[in-house]
Amino acid sequence: MPQYTTSFSSKRRRPRMRKAPGGVLPRATARRQRKPGAMYLRRSQGFGKRSGRGRLGRRNDRRPYAFIAVGCAFLVFLASILWYANRSVKITLNDAEVSVPIHAGIERLIQDRKLELKPGRLLAVDDSVMSKDGGEPYAVSLDKKKLDAKEIAELKIEGGEKLTIKNGEDTYEAHQVRATEIPPQISLKGTGPIQTVKTWGIAGRSEVWVGEQSGLTVDKGVVQEPVNCVISARGVSPANGKKLVALTFDKGPSASTEAIVKLLKEEDAKASFFLIGDKVSSHVAAVGAIAEGGNEIGVNGATGDDLTKLSGDDLRSSLSRSFDAVKAAGGGETALVRPPLSRFDLREWSETMDLVGSVVTWSVDSGDWMLPGADRIADTVVKTVNTGNIVVLSDTDATGKQTLEALPQIIRRLKDEGYELVTLSELIASDPDMAKEVSLKRQTPPKGWVLPQVPAPAESQKDES
Repeated sequence: MPQYTTSFSSKRRRPRMRKAPGGVLPRATARRQRKPGAMYLRRSQGFGKRSGRGRLGRRNDRRPYAFIAVGCAFLVFLASILWYANRSVKITLNDAEVSVPIHAGIERLIQDRKLELKPGRLLAVDDSVMSKDGGEPYAVSLDKKKLDAKEIAELKIEGGEKLTIKNGEDTYEAHQVRATEIPPQISLKGTGPIQTVKTWGIAGRSEVWVGEQSGLTVDKGVVQEPVNCVISARGVSPANGKKLVALTFDKGPSASTEAIVKLLKEEDAKASFFLIGDKVSSHVAAVGAIAEGGNEIGVNGATGDDLTKLSGDDLRSSLSRSFDAVKAAGGGETALVRPPLSRFDLREWSETMDLVGSVVTWSVDSGDWMLPGADRIADTVVKTVNTGNIVVLSDTDATGKQTLEALPQIIRRLKDEGYELVTLSELIASDPDMAKEVSLKRQTPPKGWVLPQVPAPAESQKDES
């Protein structure tokens, strides 16, 4: 038998890919070779886009619809904004409820509502007519307040307004004004130991007009009446049948002041002390004792002399210096005045009304300044007093010993008759009507106030009568 041998290796070979000429893979060569004049399909034309995993994907045909939906939504949003910005709101126009566009101005309201308005006339300063239609074109009031030209131009309707639009008013030509102030007068009304400002004075005004077009000069007289100042004087009538009395001490502090304060505390009584400003710095402890005991402090002026003898500037200085001295000594703020000899006239009020809260005199004079003896002083007070009265006693070095002897009798006998001894503020608070009108503290004058003039004697007597 012929001997055969295998013509191949028994080991398996790895297949090798043939290389085309030029070293390019056969399939790549096939893709690259194109016959002249032949037409071929592009992948995107015939087979679509490949997916990430090599599969053919479908064309996304929904994008145009998404753009249309977004556009429609934007148009709806824009339309809603335009509607809201131009919506109608309700207002009251010339006493009738109407619907008008929000943020509309007056000119648009007049056009939309077809209001037939007649302009006012243009007048010369002597009231003669210069032009029949040269005045205000129309008049506008918002919530019963008349608007000027600037306010009318700036007004935009928001809803709920109460508007009145009517014919224009007459206006005067441009003119210069020569004004003269009319000072207020002062008068006293009523009687009683407590005086306070009831009405503050406000100046009036008279005018002379000079027309810039007509050249006329016209005296318009009083265009604003002055508000005269009124000082009210009255006594206290405690409500509910209360029996109240206010003890007051003049011309302190003295060497006896602290003893008087101690005695008041022991007897469970309070009082009001009127101090001489220039003596306060020498009796600081006494002033502190008065305040700590729950008592009230006022002033007699800086020296204790007749205040009606001082000029306006000196009077103001005397009171201001005294108020400051009390505060510096620990007595607190005060604007309460007890004038020496109870003299404080309209002239004094007209000079100092912005400094003074109230001026308080008295209804019962103890007479202790005459040194009649403790028993006589006590009898005078107890037998004379009535509820709501203000009793004056002295706090001087000359009367101190006698006052200290009479005071326990006065307090105990008054208490035995059912009286309660209180400060001036507490006495005033017991009268509901008076409590609303009277303040012992410094008041705040109203805007535009001025110090009033004291009328001539004949006019003063006529007012009081």
